Amino acid sequence: MRTAPTSENPARRRFAQPVGDPRDATGLYAAMRRYLEHRATLGSTEQGLYGVERYLRDFIAWAHERAITHPQHVSRPVLERYQRWLHHYRKRDGAPLSVASQRGKLVPLRGWFKWLTRTGAIPANPAADLDLPRRIRRLPRSVLTAAEVERVLGLADTGTPLGLRDRALMELLYATGMRRMEVAQLELGDIDTERCVVLIREGKGRKDRLLPLGERALYWVQQYLDRARPQLAWNLTEPTLLLSQDGRPMNAVWLSTVVAQYVERAELGKHGGCHLFRHSMATLMLENGADIRFIQAMLGHAELSTTQIYTQVAIRQLQQVHAATHPGAKRRRAGAAVEGNATAQDREVLWEALEGEADEEGD
Repeated sequence: MRTAPTSENPARRRFAQPVGDPRDATGLYAAMRRYLEHRATLGSTEQGLYGVERYLRDFIAWAHERAITHPQHVSRPVLERYQRWLHHYRKRDGAPLSVASQRGKLVPLRGWFKWLTRTGAIPANPAADLDLPRRIRRLPRSVLTAAEVERVLGLADTGTPLGLRDRALMELLYATGMRRMEVAQLELGDIDTERCVVLIREGKGRKDRLLPLGERALYWVQQYLDRARPQLAWNLTEPTLLLSQDGRPMNAVWLSTVVAQYVERAELGKHGGCHLFRHSMATLMLENGADIRFIQAMLGHAELSTTQIYTQVAIRQLQQVHAATHPGAKRRRAGAAVEGNATAQDREVLWEALEGEADEEGD
């Protein structure tokens, strides 16, 4: 079940209640707080800290239910027991956690206990040799075709401020494949209309990246800025690009709720929010011949596999490939170089990474 939209930015929110015993200065909760403070001093983003804390809190809550209250009580068998519990856990709809999601919950534990060992809080790292669940190579579970994307986009009533905003939102997602948190954090100054690009500031991993918009997406963003946003913005100094009906910034969950409603209305038999557009963009460009390196650069992935780490791709090259392979870019150049050389393994790794992101974000 989706949570109700609020104006709060998930990257800045705090957990209201502690887990375990917050009064115990040597307990798991206190150890987690110290670890998060350490990561903050190293430059971790608010979004990154939130994600780590969420998974550590899950483990602490599980541990306290079993009278495991201090870092010294956590052994290798305890972590393996938790791993088995994750494997057998079922979500509200009865579905199990994906392998990517299970891995995502275990990886922060390895970093935490490594730090506790290094600082002398515990004598040995119980997670040092913990075997993570093996990744399963699989095709994407839900991707829109180009025609289906057009059907969803066409449902927005661009004669109203909110409909025009929603069209601009979905065009941004489709054109760039940016993450929902990245869309939520966009500010007016991040849209470069002269160069037809958008700047993602401190995306996942604190990395900035410049993405091509394409002429069509830029057109709808400009329409929103000219015709809709002035009617929504009661605070003229508000820098956030996408605003709610009462002029508040829209958080990531809110944006996904809006997008998911359009997908449902299209009656395609497919479901999803912002991530569905991200996944569809990557798949459609890949099918149209885009080199896997360009897809990786668009998505902001650090790597495609453990043995394939690519250098940054120039924005001009990205724009050329985007124009040649993106179904909605409008600008199509005959003979544009796309260098499509993705192997089957490349595609599977890409799809797996996208599936893992969707599980992690709950989108």
